[in-house]
Amino acid sequence: MQVFAVFGPTGVGKTAVAIALADALRERGEDPVAVSADSMQIYAGLPILTGAADAQEQGRLEHRLLGFVPIDQTYSAGAFAQRAHAEIDGLIEQGRRPIVVGGTGLYLRAALAELDLRPPVDPAIREALAARDLAELYAELPPELNIRPTDTHRIIRAHELLATGQHPHTTSDQLWTEHTRHPTLLAALVMDRERLYARIEARIDAMIAAGAADEVRAVADRASATARRAVGFQELLDGDVEAMKTSTRRYAKRQLTWLRKLPGAHRIDVTDRTPQDVAAELIAMI
Repeated sequence: MQVFAVFGPTGVGKTAVAIALADALRERGEDPVAVSADSMQIYAGLPILTGAADAQEQGRLEHRLLGFVPIDQTYSAGAFAQRAHAEIDGLIEQGRRPIVVGGTGLYLRAALAELDLRPPVDPAIREALAARDLAELYAELPPELNIRPTDTHRIIRAHELLATGQHPHTTSDQLWTEHTRHPTLLAALVMDRERLYARIEARIDAMIAAGAADEVRAVADRASATARRAVGFQELLDGDVEAMKTSTRRYAKRQLTWLRKLPGAHRIDVTDRTPQDVAAELIAMI
């Protein structure tokens, strides 16, 4: 059975397209299920901030892998890959069509392919590295890793792997492999950039109105380091909504960069199109 995968920047309408796609599949007699591939929607306690499918949306399409990690725990792409593979394989065995939906490029690839994802490192190693000067850590890295000197997460992660005798991925590694575990139709959703940014701003205003700031404050004293990386988490703690909008636009730009690197993706411009129209185009591809 072919897996559907829907990827795109925040605010582009991935969930709406997935639901419309599910409706179209049901008309064909199928029983689809969405499998989330988002590094922040995995956490319990942050559904508003992370834009997870709400109760109404989940009523229209069952979603797996939402809110299953306690907010105080760290989590890795490697652990997610194992969980996502089990979900997708189980659905296929049951004759149900998986629709993988996500905005985190690494988690999407982890769900769809067999990647050489490294296991989590001892938290004590991470804590010791985090206490060191970032510029000093960067200077010690092999230059072929091609890591930006301001990319704190990748610099520390590279040192974690080196400390345990593993070599970090380089940009030429098989992270971008075309080989997926199951036949997959990958839809890469894009939109006019200014329209996308307008949607992002409106979405954030809606999040604030729905209580995103209260949600963040409720978990701030126990959220893990990985959970606190959710876009807007620190900005809402600081009470700076405009900074959250700026960070989210920057994140969307990074997602679009990931999108361009995904091999075999069908790029679909959803500007001025309904989710039903996009879903019909996807159905026609199979």
